[in-house]
Amino acid sequence: MTTDDSVPISSTARQRADEIKEYRCKNLVAVLEWPTDIKNIGTVIRNVNALGIEKTYIVDPRGTLPDDWQDMRERKSLSNTSVSAIKWSFVKRFDSTEECIAHLNKNQFVSVVTSPHVKGKKNVVLHEADYTVFTKLAVWFGSEAKGISDLAVEHAEMCVSIPMFGMIESLNLGTTSGIVLYEITKQRREYQSRYKRSGKRRKISSS
Repeated sequence: MTTDDSVPISSTARQRADEIKEYRCKNLVAVLEWPTDIKNIGTVIRNVNALGIEKTYIVDPRGTLPDDWQDMRERKSLSNTSVSAIKWSFVKRFDSTEECIAHLNKNQFVSVVTSPHVKGKKNVVLHEADYTVFTKLAVWFGSEAKGISDLAVEHAEMCVSIPMFGMIESLNLGTTSGIVLYEITKQRREYQSRYKRSGKRRKISSS
């Protein structure tokens, strides 16, 4: 058994893959827009893998990362910071936000963006939103320096914020992604489990 056409999987890894298969969150993508710190990229990929998220998309206009996923897997900087999660996670690179949005739209994904500040037409607190109403969902995280872009906000269904109660109202990219994706995967995994038991799926929105 292999993860692709060239990478063999050991019997132990195969067993683990079988054990976690039903807990994976299908049709869920984490999008990093213009990340600048390789450590944060690695941390997000680690979070994505640990939480059972299907894919990571990275908008990388500077060409910091290679286009080919196999090349990414060989990058020591990504392998080390993600604690080898890059080897078990699908990552796709885009040259621009426009290109990523077009790809998501073509595949009928709905986008939500994360920001500590009010942006866009609809703003929700993280735990107050229902993330199971979208069949295919892309969760966007902005850069460490600039946050999420206006273009990403414009094309998003809503803007999600983490409630914070300290003097400093900011978290780094790795921490933010862990908190947000945990809540979203928890909801979607519970919904998948209920659907599997009942055999019935409620009507959900794709836009």
